[in-house]
Amino acid sequence: MAASPSRRVSTGERLNTAETTGKLQQILAQRGLRMTKQRRVILQVMDTAEQHLDVDQILARAQKIDSGVHLVTVYRTIDLLKKQGLIDELDLLHLRGDRHYYESHGPRDHIHVACLRCGKVREFESRLYEQLKEQIARDFDMKVTISRTEVGGYCGACLAADPSLAARAKTESPPAPADGCEHTRSH
Repeated sequence: MAASPSRRVSTGERLNTAETTGKLQQILAQRGLRMTKQRRVILQVMDTAEQHLDVDQILARAQKIDSGVHLVTVYRTIDLLKKQGLIDELDLLHLRGDRHYYESHGPRDHIHVACLRCGKVREFESRLYEQLKEQIARDFDMKVTISRTEVGGYCGACLAADPSLAARAKTESPPAPADGCEHTRSH
C-alpha cells in the first residue's frame, strides 16, 4: 500500500469519493443491522455522493432510484449512521442557511474550506492536521474521536471578480460569538 500524501485538496466539493468511502451498506451488514430496501437506497446515495448533501437532496436522489423512499426513513437512517459513527453532520459555516449536510467518513479527517462570497466548499486534508489532533490528545489526555474544522475566506475567482474583497478581508475582524463568550480557551 502506497504512503498517503502529506496533503490533499479536493478538486470538487468532496475530497473522498465512492472509492475511499462507499462502504456504508457493508459496514451496517457486518454490524448485523437490518437492511431494508429503502435503507439500501439511502446508503447507496450517501456512498456515491460527490458533494455534501442535505436531507432534501438525499430524499430526492433516493426517490429517483426508488419512489417508495420516505422522508422519515431518510431521517431514521441518518440518525442510525450518526449513532454508528459512520457519517458527520455539518453546517458548512451556515453559508447555505441553517441547513445541515451529511457526509460519510473517508480515510482521514479533513478541513472544510468555504468561500464566503460564492459559497463554494472544498475539502483539505493534511498530515499537519493529524499532528494537531495528536497534540490535542496528548495535551488534554484524551482520545480524539471526532474533529470538525471549517475555514472561511474568499476564493481566487471571487477575489479576481471583486478585488476589494482582499482589502476588506484584511481589515475585518471576525464576528464576536453571539453568546459573548470567548470560545478559544478551556472552560
